[in-house]
Amino acid sequence: MLENTTIFSKNLITWYLEFGRSLPWRETKDPYRIWLSEIILQQTRVAQGLPYYLKFIEKFPTIHDLAHAREEEVLKLWQGLGYYSRARNLHHTAKYVAGSLVGIFPNSYGGLVKLKGVGDYTASAIASICFDLPHAVVDGNVYRVLSRIFGIQTPIDSSAGIKEFKALAQELLDSSRPGTFNQALMEFGARHCTPQQPNCEHCPFATSCIALKTQSIKELPIKKGKTKIKKHYFNYIVPIDPNGNTMLEQRKGKGIWQNLFQFPLIETKKVTRLELLTKERDYQQLTSHWEIESLIPFYPKQIVHKLSHKELNTQFWVAQLANTLEKGTPSREVHNFPVPILIGNFISEFSLFND
Repeated sequence: MLENTTIFSKNLITWYLEFGRSLPWRETKDPYRIWLSEIILQQTRVAQGLPYYLKFIEKFPTIHDLAHAREEEVLKLWQGLGYYSRARNLHHTAKYVAGSLVGIFPNSYGGLVKLKGVGDYTASAIASICFDLPHAVVDGNVYRVLSRIFGIQTPIDSSAGIKEFKALAQELLDSSRPGTFNQALMEFGARHCTPQQPNCEHCPFATSCIALKTQSIKELPIKKGKTKIKKHYFNYIVPIDPNGNTMLEQRKGKGIWQNLFQFPLIETKKVTRLELLTKERDYQQLTSHWEIESLIPFYPKQIVHKLSHKELNTQFWVAQLANTLEKGTPSREVHNFPVPILIGNFISEFSLFND
């Protein structure tokens, strides 16, 4: 190892105590609040996650409050954060802890990692921050910091890389202050050793950083390969009847938008025109009982919504109806439903839903 572990830990924590951000979840050791913050911050930047954390704490100040909420209520509050399985797992675990564990979180890594939606990283974070247990965290920030300082070439998305980085983080961990060390390492990656333009000039590890010495900062960390992005072509049909009612349906089955609501969806193999869309079998089945006066695309061209592994090329088609929808949703109530941000943006831009 290039640097004595005690010196590494001391330099890191010294930097953190001077430059670390003041955040609400850093002012408590309450497992509920730490767990909530960690779930929200999975694959989410602090700037984006902080308002959601504050909203959840205001609405659900205790694990019991969250447990007693309806899933739709939780999904609605989560709307815009993406990766909605986190919200469903959050609600599931809240009900389990509040019920089976009478509101008391497990106080061991082994107990925490068994909770739904809690993996090695989150269990290590809660165990170290709340219970001072010596479990190192490894996330994207940690991969970047350690790969650069120690010049590690092992791909971070390989089984060998995952083991190597975990072992190194564990070796570096200050067991007397594990929670502070873990937060310091994550903060250092988020604010100092950033993906682009890291502050190498004022880095406490500048004299020993292998990436800096070898000018390989941009190349680290290494990944085996990128996930192939699949393109999808979504056509949402937005019916509007004479009473101003529309139609929302809940997505069933597995998927990132499970249990969220959407307008009827027709998926095509490529960007489609009006005359081709109306020939689709799914469209004809959907509209068989509708008396359509007009069908107009809302956007001048398809909008592109990018997810981690998908690219959604999407159009919203507004269908004015002459007949009344059975079990239609009043336009004034559309905002109450939890929907993907893609649909939420359309709702906020469509004048009928904002009168």
